[in-house]
Amino acid sequence: MADTSFDVIVIGSGPGGYVTAIRASQLGFKTAIIEKEDLGGVCLNWGCIPTKALLRSAEIYHNMENAKNYGLTATAGFDLPAIVKRSRNIAGQLSGGVKFLMKKNKITVIPGFARLERGGDAPKVIVKSSKGEETYSGKHVILASGARARTVPQIGLEPDGKFIWTAREAMTPDTMPKKLLVIGSGAIGMEFASFYNAFGADVTVVEMVDRILPAEDAEISAMAQKAFEKRGFKFMLDAQVKSVKTGNDVTATISVGGKDEVHNFDRVVLAIGIVGNVENMGLEELGVKIDRSHITVDDYSFTGVKGLYAIGDVTTPPWLAHKASHEGIICIEKIAGMHPHPLDANSIPGCTYCHPQIASVGHTEEQAKAAGHDIKVGRFPFIGNGKAIALGEPEGMIKTIFDAKTGELLGAHMIGAEVTELIQGYVIGRQLETTEEDLMHTVFPHPTLSEMMHEAVLDAYDRTVHM
Repeated sequence: MADTSFDVIVIGSGPGGYVTAIRASQLGFKTAIIEKEDLGGVCLNWGCIPTKALLRSAEIYHNMENAKNYGLTATAGFDLPAIVKRSRNIAGQLSGGVKFLMKKNKITVIPGFARLERGGDAPKVIVKSSKGEETYSGKHVILASGARARTVPQIGLEPDGKFIWTAREAMTPDTMPKKLLVIGSGAIGMEFASFYNAFGADVTVVEMVDRILPAEDAEISAMAQKAFEKRGFKFMLDAQVKSVKTGNDVTATISVGGKDEVHNFDRVVLAIGIVGNVENMGLEELGVKIDRSHITVDDYSFTGVKGLYAIGDVTTPPWLAHKASHEGIICIEKIAGMHPHPLDANSIPGCTYCHPQIASVGHTEEQAKAAGHDIKVGRFPFIGNGKAIALGEPEGMIKTIFDAKTGELLGAHMIGAEVTELIQGYVIGRQLETTEEDLMHTVFPHPTLSEMMHEAVLDAYDRTVHM
């Protein structure tokens, strides 16, 4: 007989779920994890990792096309099926890695779709699979069911397997479109726009508000738009797709400035946000509070229903893999009677892996002012950094925002080569409550891109050296 009783049952094996399960096992809990598809969830199989594999191919192709700038000669060409195959192989490799971690940590993996019913210490978990239904009990149940792409079927914006793509379809293209419409200019939209642009697609991005990357600092957004336009991107801002019809191609009616325009495209990528996976799980019957498809939880992921917790994309923003993982650790450590600190969402870094890369943490300049801070702002351009010039990547900027009275690092915002790796320095600084003086007295290695982080701090206090 299969074991059906556990201390902790985790539903969903994405970065939130599998990390939580591992930490639960480390803490001595008898743990099970339920997954209806592939271990690793959307992020590992159809999100974060495979898209970075695609973008790496795009980056190398771009460098090949510009080899002469480095004194080299190269003939650039690409094989789209091979690019996709590499991406899928990497996803498969990492999913296998999660399977190994489950075995190593003695976590029971249960395949199938889970729904919940009222129970004792926590809701009962009924798992439906190809073998039928099985009921499991746990002292604690943690929902990590994730999310999926938002669609708008009433105006034709729903994946059809050919013309209309969400991120999942855009990761396995059957063709390289000549004309591509990307709806939404957040991280997902701009990453796919960057990938397809690199391989020659004529890319148009539609955004409902008046600037791209609306979650980023306005100054960084403006720099990003100029950089993208230089590479051939077209942007339609303050615009809305009214309808989409498919035939031999895609006909999109787009409202710009109150006037409707009709445009034709080969394919459409829909990147207008996510919807939490909360359906058909019995959550409403249990009394779980759901706000616009996302579960409401407290600082330690408790749903308010005895024994039931929720983490990751099915809960509150930011909807990021690393936030889900950390949230899960806080949740299980609280259950174990430890004293973890609640998650500070404002200290969660955000990264966009387009070309140029974009990364940020903390308040934007506008947010810092709105919060009542008297601020000091520092900037340092990539063109003033020797390493950036040597890399052939002289376009970009690092921006820092400090509280003028206390020296607290309120926010940091970057655009340029490898900033998704650099941002962690400022993240650690915020975590350790570093002041401007601490950062000024830190010795940064030379020659590195990280020196710009030092200079951006110095600039906030009129002490920059290399500009």
